[in-house]
Amino acid sequence: MFSLYKEFKEFAVKGNMIDIAIGVIIGAAFNKVISVIVSELFMPPLNMLTNGINFSNLKYVLRAPTYSIEGAQLTEGVAIGYGAVLDAFLDFAIIAFTVFIVVKAMNRLRNRANDVEDKKVVTPKDIELLNKIATLLDEQNKLLHTNSK
Repeated sequence: MFSLYKEFKEFAVKGNMIDIAIGVIIGAAFNKVISVIVSELFMPPLNMLTNGINFSNLKYVLRAPTYSIEGAQLTEGVAIGYGAVLDAFLDFAIIAFTVFIVVKAMNRLRNRANDVEDKKVVTPKDIELLNKIATLLDEQNKLLHTNSK
């Protein structure tokens, strides 16, 4: 039991728990933004193209509800709401594409920062040191190669 507490303490102190919490909070906010983008930007033109069909209301009726002569509902209807699935799939596709674009941009920035030849971007110190070590090793290998001949 003590080792589990010790592992959790190390996990929390290293900052992993904070990173996860920040990721969850940003993810929740990002989900709200994407939902609004889908409902307010993409769905209106799509509804217009489909003559005003609201995808979230699309369903396949298995059994229609029955009503009495007075209008009281006797049995409840049964339907498969595939429109909600279409909406969720559209949300997923937009989120996946947006995350792809963001990750691609971040990778491009990281690659530029790791390029020691690019003087426009500040290269992290560890990358500079690794580059110097690699250069020294290359020079050493060339010297050893020429001396061995």
